[in-house]
Amino acid sequence: MKRYTLLVAAASMLALSACNDLLDLEPLDKITQSNYFKTESDLQLFTNPFYNNLLDKAPYDDQSDLYVQQTLSDVMIGGNKRLVPASGGGWDWTDLRRMNTLLANADQCTDADAALHYKALTRFFRAFFYFEKVKRFGDVPWYDTELGSSDTALYNPRDSRELVMTKMIEDVDFAIKNLPDEKEEKSAPYRVTRWAAMALKAQFCLYEGTYRKYQGLTLEGHDYTYYLEQSVAAAKELMETGPYKLYDNNKPESDYLNLFCAEDANPDEYILAIKFSYDLKIYHNATAHALMSTQGRPGLTRKFVNTYLMEDGTAFTDQIGWQTMSFIDEMKNRDPRLAQTIRTQGYKRIGTTTVLAPDLMTSVTGYQPIKYVQDPKAAGGQVDRADFSTCDLPVYRFAEVLLNYAEAKAELGTLTQADLDASINLLRDRAGMPDLNLAYANAHPDRYLSSAETGYPNVTGSNKGVILEIRRERAIELTEEGFRFDDLVRWKAGYCIDQPITGMYFEGPGSYDLTGDGQADVVLYAKGTAKPSTKATQVYEIGKELFLTEDTHGYIDYHHNINRTPFNEDRDYLYPIPTDERSLNHNLTQNPGWADGLDFQYNKNSKL
Repeated sequence: MKRYTLLVAAASMLALSACNDLLDLEPLDKITQSNYFKTESDLQLFTNPFYNNLLDKAPYDDQSDLYVQQTLSDVMIGGNKRLVPASGGGWDWTDLRRMNTLLANADQCTDADAALHYKALTRFFRAFFYFEKVKRFGDVPWYDTELGSSDTALYNPRDSRELVMTKMIEDVDFAIKNLPDEKEEKSAPYRVTRWAAMALKAQFCLYEGTYRKYQGLTLEGHDYTYYLEQSVAAAKELMETGPYKLYDNNKPESDYLNLFCAEDANPDEYILAIKFSYDLKIYHNATAHALMSTQGRPGLTRKFVNTYLMEDGTAFTDQIGWQTMSFIDEMKNRDPRLAQTIRTQGYKRIGTTTVLAPDLMTSVTGYQPIKYVQDPKAAGGQVDRADFSTCDLPVYRFAEVLLNYAEAKAELGTLTQADLDASINLLRDRAGMPDLNLAYANAHPDRYLSSAETGYPNVTGSNKGVILEIRRERAIELTEEGFRFDDLVRWKAGYCIDQPITGMYFEGPGSYDLTGDGQADVVLYAKGTAKPSTKATQVYEIGKELFLTEDTHGYIDYHHNINRTPFNEDRDYLYPIPTDERSLNHNLTQNPGWADGLDFQYNKNSKL
């Protein structure tokens, strides 16, 4: 699915990889040396592919401990499902080569201001590109110049993440200084501005700071506090000088949902968004993903649903009998964002009048997502276009900046109540939730969130309580936006992957009202008995069509027969480097714990 129709007048760009014979520069050399990079249009066309190639156009389907599908991802299964690939696996450098080509040639442009703008844009994307590489592989080679097929630098070893992060900060600071910030840019959040560069910096510096803190990583250079301070500074500047605010129509029962279902990205909150259009035939499938049984059957996990607070700010898991509450009872008086994230009693799809129950054949946990589910006649359509979603998707939004700011300050130990009021409590205010109180949170750390079975047992210290609350807020506010697995990695919380993947609770055979109208929506009957006569639209045989944790009762346990291997703490925080790449470049060491049958040692004199 493409975001833009791109007219790129460049020839094929080949990757820094074995399968592409390293580099074939002839077509690109001809463009560079003769008739390209002369005008602003040339530079724009050459950089347009960065948007399409690098930005995630389906963040809503990323699986984690909070959100699963019918077929579990390799990460969720673990063990031998995660293997060293021969090629691919994220080790792709094509876009980087394009970036370095632009940076080497942009000054040929007759418009100096345009040259500066597109160099800044390209350095934003180079920082973005390397952030993805560092998250995935840790140490990676840093390349900031064009390379030819005979360049020995192609066989460089991996540079330290400290060097790469330092270069990324240089790039993003250049972007912040030289990208536009005019207010008119805000009305069309589909192009990178200096505000997007600030959001990127706040994001990757928070990642690096918390990664180093929780992984106990000490490198020559800066410690974790430096990166957290950089994150705070970038987020604070954006919060105080940027033209953004939370989308808020004083409708806590619908504002969160409407933000994501709107046809066009909200220019107040979306700092950078991906544009979709029915007229231009540029779609994604978020609506179909949630509504059609053939598109993954996604569902939130019971563990995640349990973390949503009561509407008075108290913990759901502090109630007596919370473990075995019926769906109707567990949904009562909760954080309003829960009813804007999954189907709850009385749910009606936007633009319709029919009350819809959770569909257990469309959601493997029963907690059926509704975020991004559009009006059936969105964009003026006359029929339901469920398989052609066109709501714009967020890359950076102001809410994430607020969360990054609060978390970085909490991890530094410098968070104040005023900081919470300027960040987390703005999110809670929009949702109609009570404010988060710093002193109370630290005096009463949430038991569910600190439990080894359901939370983060490695969070310690005087700010433990508020860090747990910020993590709660982050999970709820950013669900289905592609952050969760990265968060678990930087928190050294891979153990969360091993926590139970379950859904709704059912006490056994019988009739269940899931919409609150007093009528049965689901009927369960015992295995081996006759199917009952009922008007309910969902009728399932326990142990054959619907599986429960305790056989005849308990939580939905769709994945009961999947053999999951515990998260490997010594291996799984990083991905492996493909064997073809290491066979080509013997200076590339493999990440710890990944056996690929190769045993090349770094030789600084090796030229292969």
